[in-house]
Amino acid sequence: MMFVFLLTDIFFYIIIFTLGLYIFYVRKTKDILETWKHVFRSRTGIISIVVLSFFLIIAILDSIHIKERTYNEQTKSFSYEAEIKSVLDIILLPTYENTEKSYSSPFSSNLYSKETVIIEKNIEKRVYPKLLYKGNHNKYSSENVTNISITFIVSLLKYILIFTIFYVFFYFRIIFRSKNNIFNPLKENKVFFTTLSVMILLSIFLYELSLQYYVLGTDKVGVDVLYKSIKSIRTGILIGTLTTIVMLPFAIFLGIFAGYIGGFVDDIIQYVYTTLNSIPSVLLIASAILMLQVYMANNPLNFENIYERADLRLFFLCMILGLTSWTGLCRLLRGESMKLKEVEYVQASKTFGLSKFSIIVRHIMPNIMHIVIITIVLDFSALVLAEAVLSYVNIGVDPTTYSWGNMINAARLEMSKEPIVWWSLFSAFTFMFILVLFANLFSDVVRDAFDPRTSKNYE
Repeated sequence: MMFVFLLTDIFFYIIIFTLGLYIFYVRKTKDILETWKHVFRSRTGIISIVVLSFFLIIAILDSIHIKERTYNEQTKSFSYEAEIKSVLDIILLPTYENTEKSYSSPFSSNLYSKETVIIEKNIEKRVYPKLLYKGNHNKYSSENVTNISITFIVSLLKYILIFTIFYVFFYFRIIFRSKNNIFNPLKENKVFFTTLSVMILLSIFLYELSLQYYVLGTDKVGVDVLYKSIKSIRTGILIGTLTTIVMLPFAIFLGIFAGYIGGFVDDIIQYVYTTLNSIPSVLLIASAILMLQVYMANNPLNFENIYERADLRLFFLCMILGLTSWTGLCRLLRGESMKLKEVEYVQASKTFGLSKFSIIVRHIMPNIMHIVIITIVLDFSALVLAEAVLSYVNIGVDPTTYSWGNMINAARLEMSKEPIVWWSLFSAFTFMFILVLFANLFSDVVRDAFDPRTSKNYE
């Protein structure tokens, strides 16, 4: 087994490491610690954190890529497979390793379209063929209810075992061992454990069901739609996080310099982001993606496989989105910096001879971070939706990349079929809706906690 580090994987690891450093910093900073405790005391905040954590765990598992080692009988040597798999693929292997011929509806035992078969003596008949790998163990559709009920009982027993282990080791030894911990409000919170229990039980139940049925049906080439929807989580998370990382340096530094220094610097920065705002971002993204496609077409030897090509396009899309979406935050930080430079303690620092850089680091940046945190969380859901829109018009991620946008794009033709193939669109919309919904709910709680004008509501 050999670990493979794609370009997006490296940057995603950096984001996770930075998040860990931020949690460590919060534990050492009393004021910020108390603010985050307000978030964890909110029922909406707790539910959102648990749900988003499940999405994040899936994205992390799908970002650990490996190549399996195989033995070649002809050459009598070991080699690595060309296919790159993730840890998530290995976990979900029993659910997707076999594919059907074509479409099948959720929990169905037959294909969705009829085929002509020869019974005997050259007699032809139009029938719905049985599925090859899943759902074909039932003779009658009424048996599905019994099987699903048994599967739920088995999932419940597994959940009890898992949650008991979790409660003993995680609850007592890891999360709550420190007094200065942002997770301490969860200790006595029933909402947290209820939400966590539901998510764990639902995950086990869906996994067990997916071993027997195509829970969300299959697509045109017989691939499990549930598997595609889960694999698309990584793309959505990466679009939201990587784009934010690219956007932040431009927005923070240019916004602060424009607002605090003013003068000629302010004029130049205003001209830049005003010009960017006047150009439709779709045109900039489309032109950048087309240039990348030309480069990849002219230099095919620079890529070992299709995975690297698709990953580069995903990374490039994040870069372009980041370079075109920093202007809004920059404008907010500029206005806030102009206000802060007139307050008394900043004027006093100037009187004592502190340099502009020291004043920015000590006084300006700490007092604008609440705007940065609020904007990051608010923009995340918008970026996830942006990927879906861009992929829908074929200027988003590579067609070989699993994403909700590609699923919606493919559903355009499926919705015109007779009968309608509705489950691909339904699955993509449902998963994207859940992620965006809880991201928005979490952003509302964070905004109320960090915004000085609304944080008093928690007192």
